[in-house]
Amino acid sequence: MAFTDLLDALGGVGRFQLVSTALLLLPCSLLACHNFLQNFTAAVPPHHCQSPANHSAAAVYGSGAWLRATVPLHPLGLPEPCRRFTRPQWALLSPNASVDGAATEGCKDGWVYDRSVFPSTIVTEWDLVCEARTLRDLAQSAYMAGVLAGAAVFGSLADRLGRKAPLVWSYLQLAVSGAATAYFSSFGTYCFCRFLMGMTFSGIILNSLSLVVEWMPTRGRTVAGILLGYSFTSGQLILAGVAYLIRPWRWLQFAVSVPFLIFFLYSWWLPESSRWLLLHGKTQVALKNLRKVAAMNGRKEEGERLTKEVVSSYIQSEFAAGRPSNSVLDLFRTPAIRKVTCCLMVVWFSNSLAYYGLAMDLQKFGLSVYLVQVLFGVIDIPAMLVATTTMIYVGRRATVASFLILAGLMVISNMFVPEDMQSLRTAQAALGKGCLASSFICVYLFTGELYPTEIRQMGMGFASVNARLGGLAAPLLTMLGEFSAVLPPVGFGAPSILAGLAVCFLAETRDVPLVETIEAMERRVKERLSRNDAEEKGEEVSLQQLGVSPLKETI
Repeated sequence: MAFTDLLDALGGVGRFQLVSTALLLLPCSLLACHNFLQNFTAAVPPHHCQSPANHSAAAVYGSGAWLRATVPLHPLGLPEPCRRFTRPQWALLSPNASVDGAATEGCKDGWVYDRSVFPSTIVTEWDLVCEARTLRDLAQSAYMAGVLAGAAVFGSLADRLGRKAPLVWSYLQLAVSGAATAYFSSFGTYCFCRFLMGMTFSGIILNSLSLVVEWMPTRGRTVAGILLGYSFTSGQLILAGVAYLIRPWRWLQFAVSVPFLIFFLYSWWLPESSRWLLLHGKTQVALKNLRKVAAMNGRKEEGERLTKEVVSSYIQSEFAAGRPSNSVLDLFRTPAIRKVTCCLMVVWFSNSLAYYGLAMDLQKFGLSVYLVQVLFGVIDIPAMLVATTTMIYVGRRATVASFLILAGLMVISNMFVPEDMQSLRTAQAALGKGCLASSFICVYLFTGELYPTEIRQMGMGFASVNARLGGLAAPLLTMLGEFSAVLPPVGFGAPSILAGLAVCFLAETRDVPLVETIEAMERRVKERLSRNDAEEKGEEVSLQQLGVSPLKETI
């Protein structure tokens, strides 16, 4: 008997599963706010050089004329953001006048920002424009580096210490580091705090998903995994609304960080995964948690009848084959696990590369950043509805592969749309992003189902590391657009298509009980291969009895 049979006996998808899933997914929605926060806190408003100070001509001619005489115009008709004339060019005040070869210089006296949309951002506070514009990307890279480090650290800790302890700590760390980001006035401290915040992304996502999946019976796992996607989508919509209402970046940062103190407080109620407890020999604690779950699901009598021997009977066949070792080499040691890991490395890296390439710089679309944020969030809803349906009735493998290949084609085809058709380019990019978001959520669930319990968190952490590498590579790939406009769309789209093909080599996990140990997974794969061989031999025997050669039949 599998552990999922025990969960079914204790109420299946009952009140406990519904409440705990809701409490785990609520923080994930606000976590999405932090993921895309720099679309607003690091927005670049229109700006131009500050005119020389203490010049009496400014009062005589007016600010508009003074600006025209001191700052050259950009080809689009706006003031040049990074240069000014060394001397005022009064001839430019005449209609249709032009000045060729006038000497210019950098913005020695600072910049003037248009604060009508963004009263303050980290760009306006620390002048992250012109020569310092790369520091803006450095701040986002610090966050993504934190996500990368968190995937490695929390993925390993969760298999050693359990799912709950790293999750509780991640809530507290995000609340404190998020508030500190809004408080300190140093850019270096800002980047360090963003790094700490990024670490918690992996700690919260990975452990929340594992707790949801490991407490959920087989029939409820698909819906639970998709609900994680919807929580992430709702977070993007929440961010657009909160950012529209709270424009100063420090208050916006504070507003999306403080709620994690509440999550930290109620997370102590969440029980540890009984699968993990049983696997690590903590049967008494697991039994106590199972009885609480049974009572909450209205099966108190069934819970009271549970004993160590009864619980062990559900998992003995799966746990007897081995004990957990906490080495990353376990992800490559045996053939079945090695195949899963190699395929997932390609899938997670490519999915993240394309996803963050589309979603992290909304100002490039030339529309309202709030509108684009809402559009990019809303498009996920129908995409995930389709993903939910196909995952339930078709399977995980076909769903993930289809969305990845479709997203790659969308991204590549977008480079053939003319630059002046911004609305069409934005809509097509939004569709591609919706496909990538759906495949991302599906592959989270798919990965959790592919790896056995004893290395599930390590496997998901390692897969997430590859995703963060993709996130780090995304801005670098975007920078290649300065050399050729073809490179970014091809660089984002082609790996996505390749990842879709790689998914085809993975096993289907729809309606399949979770595997607990590496040995159990190897046995399952061998049994599947033996069954396939038997079926092939049976077909050959049938053909021979009919007097038909298998070769001729194939021809």
